[in-house]
Amino acid sequence: MRNISQKRYLVTGCAGFIGYHVVENLLNNGCKVLGVDSMYQSPDLCIKDWRLSQLEGSDGFIFCRINFCDVHNFSSLITKALDSIGGVLDGVIHLGGRAGIRQSVSNPHDYYESNVLGTLNVLEFCRTHGIKKFVFASSSSLYSGVGKIPFSESINTDRPISPYAASKKAAEELCFSYHYLHGMDITVFRFFSVYGSAGRPDMSPFRFIQSVIEGVPLTFFGNGTQRRDFTYIEDIVNGIIKGLKPLGYEIINLGSGRPISLKNLVRRIEFITEKSAKVRYSPANHADAPITHACIKKAYCTMGWRPQTDLDDGLRLCIDWYYRERAWLSKLNALMDFLFKRQFLLTRHI
Repeated sequence: MRNISQKRYLVTGCAGFIGYHVVENLLNNGCKVLGVDSMYQSPDLCIKDWRLSQLEGSDGFIFCRINFCDVHNFSSLITKALDSIGGVLDGVIHLGGRAGIRQSVSNPHDYYESNVLGTLNVLEFCRTHGIKKFVFASSSSLYSGVGKIPFSESINTDRPISPYAASKKAAEELCFSYHYLHGMDITVFRFFSVYGSAGRPDMSPFRFIQSVIEGVPLTFFGNGTQRRDFTYIEDIVNGIIKGLKPLGYEIINLGSGRPISLKNLVRRIEFITEKSAKVRYSPANHADAPITHACIKKAYCTMGWRPQTDLDDGLRLCIDWYYRERAWLSKLNALMDFLFKRQFLLTRHI
């Protein structure tokens, strides 16, 4: 890891899953961080509150509850907050936004506002304040519908099949425009199925771990043979940190390169927990891809990055964290299960 000590960064989505771990890493390496999050009311707000509680009070961390989509107030509020960390930023790591394929089908307007207009707002802030380094969180969802695997950054992604993927594609194009017009150094990362402690409760690793431990049914949408390229959060964070160096304009996959079926993921969780899963099946969702598989050659050639965490080791760390926090995490199960069913019903006929 290159020396980033004493640098100052703005991180949007700091209470989100990836954002929380990135901020923690930066603080541990002696950086100062201005964290931004709207903390909008969502089913997983309690886990966002937990993440934020782990960061607040840390040396070098300042939190601002701001909606980066607010074009009228975002720039002025952030400018005032910058005085508390020295007033000059070495870069912006834009991890905030709306995530989730199914939810975007039923609620596309919020995704466009957050992921497209919100990104434009942050880019404009960087332009007007002379901030040259910008890291953007994109998604492997852009490869949905692409037949050729593994997915390489050179593959044409001009036909996204969900509003979520389309919003990320539009934001990537904005990033290139600002690189071309204003000389900004921009690294776009396409993340593949990130999992880890304090993860998103709507993602399959969290849901499956919780269901197995709590002894409640888990749902496969389809037959469970869908394959996902699960990537451990620490590997993702290390990639983001490496991407803070000058790269010009690059789109880079961050994945494990080792997809596994959802059925086999559950089997591994069963083996580690020594518990049996209760499985039920629902029809497949039209917006879901049958497989995600990252080609990660560019990440190694460009940044010297490759994933280090074996899936079983990563799952053990997730399971250990869940047991430590089980007293309050167990309360999430019924709510998340209800919302997952609701999202499926809203999108099954689209």
